[in-house]
Amino acid sequence: MNMPQDDDITPELNTSEPLRRALGSRYLQYALSTIMHRALPDARDGLKPVHRRILFAMRELKLSPTGGFRKSAKITGDVMGNYHPHGDAAIYDAMARLAQDFNLRYPLVNGQGNFGNIDGDNPAAARYTEARMARASELLLEGLAENSVDYRPNYDGTLSEPIVLPAAFPNLLANGSSGIAVGMATNIPPHNLDELIEGCLALIATPDLPDDDLVKLIPGPDFPTGGVIVEPVESIRTAYATGRGAFRLRARWEIEDLGRGQWQVVVTEIPFQVPKSRLIEKLAEVIQTRKVPLLADVRDESADDVRIVLEPKSRTVDPELMMGMLFKNSDLETRFSLNMNVLIDGVTPKVCSLREVLRAFLDHRRDVLQRRSRHRLDKIDHRLEVLEGFIIAFLNLDRVIDIIRYDEGPRAALMREVWGRDFIRATSEKDYVSPPKGEGELSELQAESILNMRLRSLRRLEEMELRRERDELLKERAGLEDLLASDRLQWKRIATELRSVQAEFGKATDIGRRRTDFAMAADVEDVPLEAMIEREPVTIVCSAMGWIRAMKGHIALDQAFKFKDGDEGRFAFHAETTDKIVLFGSNGRFYTILAANLPGGRGMGEPVRLMVDLPNEAAIVDLFIHRPGGKLVVASSAGDGFVVPADEVIAQTRGGKQVLNVKDGARALVCRAVAGDHLACVGENRKLLVFPLAELPEMGRGKGVRLQSYKDGGLSDLSTITLAEGLRWQDPAGRTRHEPDLTEWLGKRASAGRMAPRGFPRDNRFA
Repeated sequence: MNMPQDDDITPELNTSEPLRRALGSRYLQYALSTIMHRALPDARDGLKPVHRRILFAMRELKLSPTGGFRKSAKITGDVMGNYHPHGDAAIYDAMARLAQDFNLRYPLVNGQGNFGNIDGDNPAAARYTEARMARASELLLEGLAENSVDYRPNYDGTLSEPIVLPAAFPNLLANGSSGIAVGMATNIPPHNLDELIEGCLALIATPDLPDDDLVKLIPGPDFPTGGVIVEPVESIRTAYATGRGAFRLRARWEIEDLGRGQWQVVVTEIPFQVPKSRLIEKLAEVIQTRKVPLLADVRDESADDVRIVLEPKSRTVDPELMMGMLFKNSDLETRFSLNMNVLIDGVTPKVCSLREVLRAFLDHRRDVLQRRSRHRLDKIDHRLEVLEGFIIAFLNLDRVIDIIRYDEGPRAALMREVWGRDFIRATSEKDYVSPPKGEGELSELQAESILNMRLRSLRRLEEMELRRERDELLKERAGLEDLLASDRLQWKRIATELRSVQAEFGKATDIGRRRTDFAMAADVEDVPLEAMIEREPVTIVCSAMGWIRAMKGHIALDQAFKFKDGDEGRFAFHAETTDKIVLFGSNGRFYTILAANLPGGRGMGEPVRLMVDLPNEAAIVDLFIHRPGGKLVVASSAGDGFVVPADEVIAQTRGGKQVLNVKDGARALVCRAVAGDHLACVGENRKLLVFPLAELPEMGRGKGVRLQSYKDGGLSDLSTITLAEGLRWQDPAGRTRHEPDLTEWLGKRASAGRMAPRGFPRDNRFA
């Protein structure tokens, strides 16, 4: 085997260029391909190339809305083999979406079989489903055979495909579009076609129509799944004027009376592009995590329609309040972003306003009208030329028959013959030039047409019919010339065509009626917790290992509670379901748990670490009820601390809120409510120090200041006291001891203090 030598390698393979330039040029090519041929729709017909090719291939297969269905696999194969050389799965997914009435406001494909559902289930395989074009697709393709748009070669040059479709209605806004390109994206919601046509007609009548008047005609999107838009009108106007914005969309719901004061909420329409199965899972999670305590249960009773039943916890619940909280905590309310980034001329991406998108469509329709008119003119001229030859043949029938019977080259003889001028005189009153070759001579086309004429057409009645047809064509031709010469007539014709589409898809029809309504959103941001949770007494019990539960009612705290083997009780106190429970960890972070969200007291509870993100290496320092307006003293094992307002330690997330900064081996040690005028602290060296609370700074977060100095060890415990009442503690025998005069232990903050009084607990703790 002969191996190629270096000299045999082509110069192209030997060329080199800097890596930066090579990557830049190739990535630019990829980006342009993605932008123009994949992700962004054309503003003129509202389609991406894959959708345009699917509809064109279905037209080539003659799959009209009134015809039969064909296997989706056949359609997908034709699209892939002839026009779109990409994966069949991607093509089938795109075609299936065109058939989904919950995704497209005006479906472009009629599907037969399982094409997916609003639950989020995928369509069946292409071999199991069938499809054909919908009526809306016919309107997009109407006029394609009349040279209304340009064609380009397909990927292998064997066929041709349209660059853009004629599009008899503004499909981009009617059905919307979404896509992610390189460095840019698009997201356009669907709209009501009747309103879009009204907007187009208004722009035709008044090209400089103010944006406010345009938004009055097109007030907002119209989603196929319905729902209620709660976005302010000013925000919608701004979004349409700039091409960027968002729309808040809520589910539609109603109250169903069950009798005897009982009721339930029934959701009949869900937000656009929210799978119903995922919505049900989210609502179940809301119930499980007790984010909306007013909700007791959720059931999916949907059949062909949507019916999601929401049961309140009690009949005294305010339905507006419950739904407001559900809108805030679930997908019953979504935000649909608007980003009208489109190919305005098929090549240039641009973020367009509502006016610019409609203007691009109208300009395209005008171009289509002009091209179709010129194409029709060419057809009329061709037919008139043939008719002229036929009429000449009738006026000189004997001579024509004689030439055909006896001449060896009848076509050339017919073209050489100079015919009588009866025809020219007969048509002199018409504004049309007779035979194009000269006076009385036949063209090649006329001669060929005469030779191909059937004998049965040589009747007198046929001659009259030809003259009638000629007169009608001349009249139509004059009308087309007037149309092409007048902008006013062109826009009038476009308006007439739009009104015909409006009559077929208007609000009077079932498919054309508006499905999405508008409403004002009720403000539920500052609803008090007590209004959402039924107030009930509970007893909070937490073990040393961090298993927590809430037992119904106020149970005696001195009774024996059950715990897991090897575990024991640590915290037990009375609370109410409306209380916030605050957990202080040895990492210096505060965590907040709603008492209503705690597990019931039938079992051993649940680990508190499943409810908050308390690290495994961090211990629970304290657990208590939040008292609004109060103050707390926090301190570390190193003897540093400060006063913090109780409201500042409430955390809004599972991760908690960092308040006391600890490092270098120190840990958060103690948290006490401020109740007095002095602070008593005792160190591991059993020295006690009492100093005024006023010497401690009040902070929201930090390391704090030195409370007591130590040669060895650190802080053991602290307590806030009223100096006039002295210091009380319990001795090992359980007897209460009292030291009324604390003068001996009074000092300045950060001093060492003196040995604790006789009888002070050996564990150096006040409690």
